[in-house]
Amino acid sequence: MSITKRGLIKLSLISFSAVAALSVKNIMLMKRAESAERAVNNSYTAAVEELAGSCEDITNVLEKQLYSGSGQVQQALAADLCREASAAKSALARLPVGQLDLENTYKFLSQVGNYSMSLSKKLQNGEKLTAEEYSSISKLCSFSKILSDRLWELEGEVACGELCFEQAEGFMADEEPPHVTEGFTDFEGSFDDYPKLIYDGPFSDNILEQTPRMTENAEEVSRDYCLQKAAMALDISLSDLTQSSDVGGKMPAWRFSDDEGGVFCEVTKNGGYISYFLNMRNVDASKLGKDTAVVKAEEYLDRLGILSMEMTYYEIQNNVMTVNFCYSDLGKRIYPDLVKVSVAMDNGDILGYDARGFLTNHHKREYDDKLCSVLRAKEEISPKLSVISHRTAVIPTDGGGEVLCYEYTCRAGNGRKVLVYINAVTAKEEQVLLLEENENGTLTI
Repeated sequence: MSITKRGLIKLSLISFSAVAALSVKNIMLMKRAESAERAVNNSYTAAVEELAGSCEDITNVLEKQLYSGSGQVQQALAADLCREASAAKSALARLPVGQLDLENTYKFLSQVGNYSMSLSKKLQNGEKLTAEEYSSISKLCSFSKILSDRLWELEGEVACGELCFEQAEGFMADEEPPHVTEGFTDFEGSFDDYPKLIYDGPFSDNILEQTPRMTENAEEVSRDYCLQKAAMALDISLSDLTQSSDVGGKMPAWRFSDDEGGVFCEVTKNGGYISYFLNMRNVDASKLGKDTAVVKAEEYLDRLGILSMEMTYYEIQNNVMTVNFCYSDLGKRIYPDLVKVSVAMDNGDILGYDARGFLTNHHKREYDDKLCSVLRAKEEISPKLSVISHRTAVIPTDGGGEVLCYEYTCRAGNGRKVLVYINAVTAKEEQVLLLEENENGTLTI
C-alpha cells in the first residue's frame, strides 16, 4: 500500500508531535528530579550548618565549665550541653551519616552531657573536681573545637558547590578524629523540652516577655507627639516620615518610616519614649577612630536625656560600631538596663538605637546592706583563674529577677579573659562568661 504525499506529511506531523510531547515530558521529569535533588541538598546543607553551630556552642559551654567551681553553675552548664547535644544529634540524624563518617561525632554527642551532669552532682555534694577531671573537660573542649571547625569547613564546601553529598564518602577520613576520653557511658533520652534561653548582649534578657517598668504606668501620649519624637531621634523632617503603623505587644508603640523603608522608628504610646530606630544606609568607609565613635554615641544619649550610662562592650560590622551601655547606679553596673547605639564610622551619624532593655528594666533599686566581703566572694572563683580586677554589678537571672554580684575580671592560663559573677550576699557563683576581644570589638559568650 502506497502512502500519499499528504498522508506522509500527516504521519510526520504525528511523529513529530509524539517526539515533542515525549521531549517535553522528559524535560519536566528532569526538572522535577533536579528540583528534588536541590531540595535534598539544601536540607543536607541546613543540617550541617545546624550541627556545626551546635558543636560550636558546645565548645563555648565546655570552656565555661573549666572556669566554674560551683555545682549550681556546673549543673546549669551541663543542662546547656545536653540541650545542644540533643540539637546536634537531631541535625546529625538528617544527614547520610555513613557517607560522612560521623560515628565518632555521634559517640561524642552521646557522652558529653552525661559526663558533665556527673561532675555537677559531685560539686553539689561538696566535693572538688580533680586535676584529671579538669583535664578531661579540657580534652573534650579541644575535640569539640576541632569537630566544629571541620564541620564549618564542610558546610562551606557544600554551600559553594565544591562538595556534594554523593562525594562526601572520603570527607574527614584522611585523619581520624581524636577519641573522647574512655570510660563514659552513653546517655539516652531527648532534651527537646529544655527551655530555650534568649541572649541579648552579655546576659540573658527576655525583654519581649516582660512588662516594661517605665511604660507600665506612664501617661498615654498622642500619635502626633510620637511622630515629633521619631523625627527628632532620626534627625529628619516630619514630612519624611510618611508611613505609620500600630505596634502591639508588651510595649505598645507607634512605628514611623519613610516611603522606601530606609529608616524607621518606634515610639511608645505610654510615655512617648523612643524604644528603637534604624537607619539602613550603607557605610562604605571607616574614617573615625573607635574612641571618637564612642563619644558620638555618648553625646547622642545625652541629647535624648539618657544619663548615668556606662559603656560596656562594642562591636564593629560593615563600618558601623554598635556600643552597649548599661546604667551606672552609684558605681554599680546595672546590666539589665541596656541601651545600644550604632554609629556610622564614616561621618559619625547615629544609625541605630535600641532602648527596649532599658525601658523594660529601669527602676529605682534597693540593695541589701549585709554583703559578704570581696575577699570572701573571691574564694569561690575557680583555681584555674587569676583575678585581674573586680566591681559591683547587678545581673539578670533566668527567672526574670535580678541579683547583686561582685564581677571579677579574670585571666585563664591560656590568656583568655573570663568574667565571673559571685553573689554579693550569699557568695555563690551565679554566672561565668567568656570575653572575646579583637579589632572588631569586645563581646561576651
